[in-house]
Amino acid sequence: MILLFFQDAAVEGESFSLIELIAQGGILGIAIISILLLLSIVGFYIFFERSMTISKAAKVDESFMAKIRSNVKTGAIETARGLCQSTDTPVANMIEKGLLRIGRPLSDIQTAVENVGNLEVSRLENRMSTLATIAGAAPMIGFFGTVTGMISAFYEMATQENVTPDVLAGGIYQALLTTAFGLFIGILAYVGYNYLVSRVNKVIFNMEATSLEFLDLLQEPAN
Repeated sequence: MILLFFQDAAVEGESFSLIELIAQGGILGIAIISILLLLSIVGFYIFFERSMTISKAAKVDESFMAKIRSNVKTGAIETARGLCQSTDTPVANMIEKGLLRIGRPLSDIQTAVENVGNLEVSRLENRMSTLATIAGAAPMIGFFGTVTGMISAFYEMATQENVTPDVLAGGIYQALLTTAFGLFIGILAYVGYNYLVSRVNKVIFNMEATSLEFLDLLQEPAN
């Protein structure tokens, strides 16, 4: 539909560029497109920044818990803590807090581990709510441009004596472009947000499984 509209907008064989089309939407149309472009930049930044952070947090050393188990069994708690500090992942941070609480009741250790886990999850989800907001706000802003564009077009129809396609073009350009931009950005943000949520959930599952393994280790009888 948009391509057909662009073709109809061609004048004497010369088609408009995207910038010219945006300019045809008037000051309000340019402002709305500018806001949408700003939201897209923010959304892309959040997505790639969170992707790298989650990728780092999701790295799993298959031998990590085996080394922790070996050190705890031999009483080398400081060595185990050093391993956690050098690993620097949410799982390692949880285990380190648990190691610091060894000697206290198991319920205290479990609470400490869970508190660290909640903090780590909060860090992973940082700014993701903004991406979700962009996913919802971008189409609404685009539809706002649609409404104002159609109001402009009908106003021109009511006030002009000779109504020609050129008279209506500005409002129609604004209506189509803002809708297309808003939906496009909203769809990308929505898909990106859900992708990040799924990756965070995988990290949370690994954190829960590892914390249970650690607590089970502390309850094993000493050899």
